[in-house]
Amino acid sequence: MEVPTMRAVRLTSWGDGARVVRVPVPEPQGHQLLLRVTAAGLCRSDLHVMDAPAGVFDYPLPFTLGHEVAGTVVAAGPEADKSWIGESVVVHGVWSCGRCRNCRRGRENYCFELGPREDGRLAAIGNGIGYDGGLADTMIVPSERCLVRTYGLAPESAAPLADAALTAYHAIRTNRDLVDADSVSVVVGVGGLGHIAVQVLRALGAGTIIAVDPRESSRDLARRLGADIAVSDIAEVAASRPGVARRHCADVVFDFVGAPDTMESAAQLLAPGGRLVTVGSAGGRLTVGKDVGLATGWQVTAPFWGTRADLEAVVDLANRGLLAVEATAYPLDDVLDVYSKLRRGEITGRAVVIP
Repeated sequence: MEVPTMRAVRLTSWGDGARVVRVPVPEPQGHQLLLRVTAAGLCRSDLHVMDAPAGVFDYPLPFTLGHEVAGTVVAAGPEADKSWIGESVVVHGVWSCGRCRNCRRGRENYCFELGPREDGRLAAIGNGIGYDGGLADTMIVPSERCLVRTYGLAPESAAPLADAALTAYHAIRTNRDLVDADSVSVVVGVGGLGHIAVQVLRALGAGTIIAVDPRESSRDLARRLGADIAVSDIAEVAASRPGVARRHCADVVFDFVGAPDTMESAAQLLAPGGRLVTVGSAGGRLTVGKDVGLATGWQVTAPFWGTRADLEAVVDLANRGLLAVEATAYPLDDVLDVYSKLRRGEITGRAVVIP
């Protein structure tokens, strides 16, 4: 009997890029559910994983990429909840243990099982990040714990919610006490995540939103999505607000770049009691101390991804028309070319692949 096969974008060796191959269609076992993938987002994190040398990640090869996934449940394992069959869903890409104290607190994105191994290698996190992901015609999820219903949201709009929107929302939600009608919030980098952060801040009633991006098109996008001010450089932030001291003007800075120049400059903007929220990972470092010339009382945080409850909140915002992802759709067969565009910085917003 011939085994049915499907297309999949697989990482087969470290540092060697991805390949489009044919693999057997998986069958759900136990509590697993099978999705027909309807859309999958591409992310610079994929490039980071593809480019890594052997020994950085504790991921068995090969595996299928794709951690931003929307789909329809089409089959269930013998012990799975079959009421999910037929549902349109987005996948929560943090496949936590569900047992550790952080999981019991509802902080599954900080699950102890997902941290670095004793040898320093990084553990598998979820679909497309160590386990088979959604850059394929179908994919398996461990159980319904990893799914959130999308209630008819278009797949190309739903898929980027799983990371780009979820990560931005979690970064803002965990600093909600500083986001109010009087707040000054700065968004550094209006890319795939930053353009969503502007919308989330506006939806949550943020006072003044200042966007920073060297690209004119991104600044225009930020203004259209709700930013009050858009400037090309962090040095222009304080000057953009007449009557405000050149330093200590921002209650919270969300740095979606995380480069050496952005982190150091962003820290200088913090008002007393302010926070620098570092989301990007472009090699920035910051010296932390009580005597480094920053405002009286300040904090630095580095949030990771988001919880399943956060993903539900993001889907709700999207369904209410308060959040929309700027995305361009491509066919699955073009995915390697799209990754090249992403690497060259030619993608505006998010790239989404439609199988």
